[in-house]
Amino acid sequence: MEYVAVLLPSLVVGLLFWFAMKSIFNADKSERQAEAQAQAEAKARDAESKQETNGAPNKGTTPGDGNGNSTN
Repeated sequence: MEYVAVLLPSLVVGLLFWFAMKSIFNADKSERQAEAQAQAEAKARDAESKQETNGAPNKGTTPGDGNGNSTN
């Protein structure tokens, strides 16, 4: 019984550390998945907006640098 009394505190602390590390790694994994999903959605929105911009007809503007300055 003496061995249990000696080893029990170390086992409890070890288990607490294991649970804490497991929860930290699970939270990190979830955060990485959410970040990857958010980046994929942003990339899809950017690609969609670029596609819409490239497909839009020219509205009679003169060629320029995009700031209203003509290159002619």
